Order: sequence, then C-alpha cells, then structure tokens
Amino acid sequence: MKPLNPRADLPTHEVINMPPHLGDQDLWAGDVGLREGVENQGGGWGAEKLAAFGRLAGASETFEAADLANRHTPELKAYDRYGMRINQVEFHPAYHDLMTMAIENEVPSFAWRHPKPGAHVIHAALTYLFNQPEGGVLCPMAMTYAAVPSLRLTPSIGDDWIPRLLSNQYDARDVPVDQKAGATVGMFMTEKQGGSDVRTNTTRAVAVGQTAGEGMEYLLTGHKFFCSAPMSDAF
Repeated sequence: MKPLNPRADLPTHEVINMPPHLGDQDLWAGDVGLREGVENQGGGWGAEKLAAFGRLAGASETFEAADLANRHTPELKAYDRYGMRINQVEFHPAYHDLMTMAIENEVPSFAWRHPKPGAHVIHAALTYLFNQPEGGVLCPMAMTYAAVPSLRLTPSIGDDWIPRLLSNQYDARDVPVDQKAGATVGMFMTEKQGGSDVRTNTTRAVAVGQTAGEGMEYLLTGHKFFCSAPMSDAF
C-alpha cells in the first residue's frame, strides 16, 4: 500500500495561497545585502565562519528549538524538595541547546577573541544571523559581549572574569563560577518607577569596608523589578 503523504495526498481542496514549508535555510548565502555589507565594512575575512553559521542558524532544527524555548517559558523554582530557598530559574532544554550553539560559535566573544579590523562587523553579522531563528538568547549574548570593555577598565576584577566570558563552552550548571567552564553576564536594571528610564533608578551602592573604589565590595540597596537573563553568572 502506498504510504500517505499528509501534505499531498489528503482528499481535500487545493490550497494555493499558503507559503510552502521552508525547511533548512542558508541565512548567509541567501542574503546578498548582508554579504555585501560585511565585505564593505571590513569583515570579509570572516566570510567562511559566517557561511557555516548561516547554515546552522537557518537549519529547521534550530527554528524548532527556538519554538520550543519560547513555548515553554522559564519557571521560577523558589524552593528545593527539602524546602530550602534556592531561587533557581529553570529553562526548557531547547533554550540551553540554543545557548550552547551561540557560545560555541563565538556569538558573544568573536570580536574579543579575534581583535583585528572588522571583528565587530563579523560580531554584528553573527548576531543578525542568530536573531532570525531566536532573539531571546541574544539578550545574555549581548550583555556578555558588552561587559568586556568595562571589565578591562577594572583589571582587579576583569583579569579573573574576562577569560570566563571569552570561553566558547556553555556551562549551565548552578555552581560557583570558579568551577565552571564558561560564564555569561546579565543585568538588573529596571525599577518600578523607572521602567526603561535608568536615570530614575534609586538603587544605591555603599562600600562595605573602610576602603572604596575599584574592585572593592559594595552593598547594593534597591528594589529591582525585572531581570534579563537571571541564570547568568554576573550582573
């Protein structure tokens, strides 16, 4: 007996106004404007990497993982089975798969790992490619990328943290950061009275010890309302 093809053999009317199933896409080869822009802005030396990542980002499996990650939203696990407060945020496995894909392909770290003219152009192209299947993962990717220049201004902290942020290994474990193979950065910015206007924030930092300044310990007092990427290792 001939197997049934649900797309072609069902006895129904002909549908001609619906787009076909896209399947695997090549997001780099199929984007003339992107390729020309990267070349014109000095990132042509990264074309081979962008070509490989364009195929990976455009794969149907990547889009399916993005759909799962967004359909199954993060869940707060306030307590463990013994009633101990842990404040963990649990994500669907597909989210971690996407994080792994981004970090292994240097989405947050490429420009810093390959410091030469055009590196930030290639970073922008990697971000653009990955944003097409999934935008949520790019929140911690952008913050991890952006934290490196600030950390370089504070070597007492940066010398310890920057190697973790430049790692191409994603480590989702909830363990102390010095036990992890790589780290990510998030941010606590929003307050109820401020929304996106961080100028109205009221959080204050007060030095814990007798010494203030770079690398010292501070006590933060404020009321944060929203956290981007709460599973990150630093904020």
